[in-house]
Amino acid sequence: MTAVWNKSDWRAKPRVQMPEYTDAAALQAVEAQLAKYPPLVFAGEARSLKAKLAQVSVGKAFLLQGGDCAESFAEFSADSIRDTFRVMLQMAVVLTFGAKCPVVKVGRMAGQFAKPRSAPTEVIDGVELPSYRGDIINELDFTPAARIPDPSRMLQAYTQAAASLNLLRAFSQGGYADIHRVHSWTLGFSEGPNAERYRDLANRISDSLDFMNAAGVTADTNHNLQTVDFYTSHEALLLEYEEALARIDSTTGKPIAGSGHMLWIGDRTRQPDGAHVEFCKGVQNPIGLKCGPTITTDDLKRLVETLNPRNEPGRLTLINRFGAGKVGDHLPRLIRAVEAEGYNVVWTCDPMHGNTIKSPSGYKTRPFESVLREVREFFEIHNAEGTIPGGVHFEMTGKDVTECTGGVRAVTDEDLSDRYHTACDPRLNASQSLELAFLVSEELARRVEAQRAAV
Repeated sequence: MTAVWNKSDWRAKPRVQMPEYTDAAALQAVEAQLAKYPPLVFAGEARSLKAKLAQVSVGKAFLLQGGDCAESFAEFSADSIRDTFRVMLQMAVVLTFGAKCPVVKVGRMAGQFAKPRSAPTEVIDGVELPSYRGDIINELDFTPAARIPDPSRMLQAYTQAAASLNLLRAFSQGGYADIHRVHSWTLGFSEGPNAERYRDLANRISDSLDFMNAAGVTADTNHNLQTVDFYTSHEALLLEYEEALARIDSTTGKPIAGSGHMLWIGDRTRQPDGAHVEFCKGVQNPIGLKCGPTITTDDLKRLVETLNPRNEPGRLTLINRFGAGKVGDHLPRLIRAVEAEGYNVVWTCDPMHGNTIKSPSGYKTRPFESVLREVREFFEIHNAEGTIPGGVHFEMTGKDVTECTGGVRAVTDEDLSDRYHTACDPRLNASQSLELAFLVSEELARRVEAQRAAV
């Protein structure tokens, strides 16, 4: 946010996890075309999200961030967007009841097309090819032609993101998110204990709405009952795409990333002198920073000071991803370093990425019990440190997939092959997402009660 920052400065920095395009002319043509397109999101929306995250940082709101591990061109549909949005509405209702505060809803949607990989190549049956890096870069098919990075895929990603945002805005502002429809959000496949708990909660909400209506507080007098604010986010991994969609905010005269409301820097791309930090430090959007087991307190302090030099509330979200059983080894030292410096940050828990294993059947999966355990440890440590557990960050979908084992519907290793649809990482299905929301709600409710008892 200095006056000398330029959106192309990242090109002079070391880059990792980015493709090497073989056709420079084709890449330049795509970047030029994207630069002419309208931004996907607007500066006022990003400022609104930053203000809401500032409330999260002081415990007056809670952040729910979730969506696909990597959006797919082939599986893109209106139904899939609706189903994921609907599950997030369900989760937000459950969390609001527990936290007794607003829930800020941010989707991993309309931009989450690129993925970092643990190795640049993969080998199948003795054949070695470049890794699949997400539909915005190359194709999933295991052929030499499919794995060549193709810059024209950025144009398709833009088109899909624009269509997704159009539908999300319609759902969030056009009546679908009306709290009076809380019963209609129940998914047809959400049966079992969680569905029953949700229906009971929906009945309690309906009774409260009836009381409010009798008291004169109706949808006509309170627009907030009919609509929700819903924001999008993604990892700012493919910087050619990010630069092409960066704009100057006409209101403030400052640079803004036009690709999504919130961007985050991954655990593999958070080098303080690297290209990804260089780009993200200059845009005004809220920024997330993934913090894994290898981050040092010195690195964290340097990154916080680089990404948020004015210590602006709501600007920086620290997304912890350590793995179940390891949170206590790392989170306390990071919390104490942040508290000692007086940094304004939002603390959130990503219980997905540290809990990935290979199942006996050969599928990449995540045991649901490990996910639950990491969330519990996140809350326990913040309660012990006297700091604010601000949110959760999940890879999830509204589809009835079988990608993570466990949950009340007991997905087993043998079940994984039934509906394993992800192109990259395993996602929570709708039932598991709702179960996790109830767990987080209980943790938040205990925190509320403890605060009341302390007054």
